[in-house]
Amino acid sequence: MAILKKYDLSGKELEAIQVDDALLESSAHPQMIKDYIVAIRNNARQWSASTKGRSEINRSGKKPHPQKGQGRSRQGCVAAPQYKGGGIVFGPKPKFDQHVRINKRERQAVVRFLLTEKIKANQVHILKSEKMDKPKTQTLTSFMKAVNILDHRVLFLDTADGQKEILLSLRNIPKKEYSVLFNINGYNLALCRDVVILDSAFDQLLTILG
Repeated sequence: MAILKKYDLSGKELEAIQVDDALLESSAHPQMIKDYIVAIRNNARQWSASTKGRSEINRSGKKPHPQKGQGRSRQGCVAAPQYKGGGIVFGPKPKFDQHVRINKRERQAVVRFLLTEKIKANQVHILKSEKMDKPKTQTLTSFMKAVNILDHRVLFLDTADGQKEILLSLRNIPKKEYSVLFNINGYNLALCRDVVILDSAFDQLLTILG
């Protein structure tokens, strides 16, 4: 039986919520987890890097020196790769249709496994959804300092219609991420050490786990 601690914005512990062990019986093959994260990273690339070969360089096509008689190696033109400003050999070119399809069930299994592992490691915390009058970075900084997670990379999870003030308050704090729970990114989940879930999204968490 795992226990999640619930806090208010001041960092005061309000209650302990128990999570049934049946919801934490999740498994995922290490290779499947790796493939999923690599696919996310590849899909985030623009594939727009472009270099010019020797035929595309706007330089003189004149022979730099005579072929024979000077004891120097023969050269064809100054656009050759060995010259400064010359063409690039086997350089990258723009690529298209590089999207890697991620199987839906595999994605759900990996996300469920990563969440259960963090719950078992006591790295998941619940934050009471208190209405903030305006975005205030100091409020969330004080909360994370009280919970002793300010120095860690933290992922905040909320519902789709959650508080915009939470997102705006986190923008100036380094290594802090914000995401909607149902759109959770497995890469961000693996990258962050701690997870803070607003209590309004706790039922969605149980749905994902179960």
